[in-house]
Amino acid sequence: MLSYRHAFHAGNHADVLKHTIIVQLLRYFGQKETPYMVVDTHAGAGVYALDGNFASKNAEYESGIGRLWHRKDMPPALEEFVQMVRDMNPSGKMRYYPGSPYCAEKIMREQDRLRLFELHSSESKILHENFKKLDAHAAEQGVRSNVRGKRVIVERGDGFLGLKALLPPPSRRALVVIDPPYEDKRDYQRVKETMQDALIRFPTGTYAIWYPVLQRIEARQFQDRMKRLETKSWLNVTLTVSTPSPDGFGLRSSGMFIVNPSWTLEPMLREMMPYLVKMLGTDHGAGFTLETSESDSLKKKSDRAEKADS
Repeated sequence: MLSYRHAFHAGNHADVLKHTIIVQLLRYFGQKETPYMVVDTHAGAGVYALDGNFASKNAEYESGIGRLWHRKDMPPALEEFVQMVRDMNPSGKMRYYPGSPYCAEKIMREQDRLRLFELHSSESKILHENFKKLDAHAAEQGVRSNVRGKRVIVERGDGFLGLKALLPPPSRRALVVIDPPYEDKRDYQRVKETMQDALIRFPTGTYAIWYPVLQRIEARQFQDRMKRLETKSWLNVTLTVSTPSPDGFGLRSSGMFIVNPSWTLEPMLREMMPYLVKMLGTDHGAGFTLETSESDSLKKKSDRAEKADS
């Protein structure tokens, strides 16, 4: 099933959450001189035209990045990401929105590496073209080519399979972004299997997994399955912008599950999430959840203690 095109959803509430987290994780990686690698298993097109046929159809960006465009009171992490989007729209009008590959490329240093996988033929072609444009822009500024060198490699292929050959990276530092469309319910199982294999190959890597919060049983079980992975630490955050509809259609809630998160991520999210709920929420059903392996462990101990006392 390769009908999914992310351009229909570019810039929505789920994208804002996902990309802000990715930017902050990479900022943390950049605090050390040692090179790091970013692997994006489902890279999409890299950049999306908000006035194009796909994005303008449902205009989901209007209830996502659009609500933050002119805000002056944002938490620092959110402000940094929104400013990144503004910078790629120098006219002041929202015309383009960055995908994860663009966010990574803008933050990465010369010594860092970006590996992008996209299986959809049309999306893969656009991804190549977008990075060639970045290449040309770099050449105009006298900067060495990014795409045709070693720094950025774009590959049409299955990112679940492609990831195996890249782990562990030579520098033993990497952020892996896993963001399948989940239009095929087997994606939930493939994410779990991919993570089990990745943590054997590279247990100290940081993994950022996006997922939709839906009514289907696979989605409801997904978070619990991620929490049972053999890893030292994890962080799970969800953003809900409205009450689910009776028919279950529409994406009103999504989450990011981070394996081996930076220590700075949790306090950043505790500051940012109430603001996102306030700005992007549409009814009383809006809210967020934020839990970590440490808090989950404490909760389980408390539950066991209560049962012992009863």
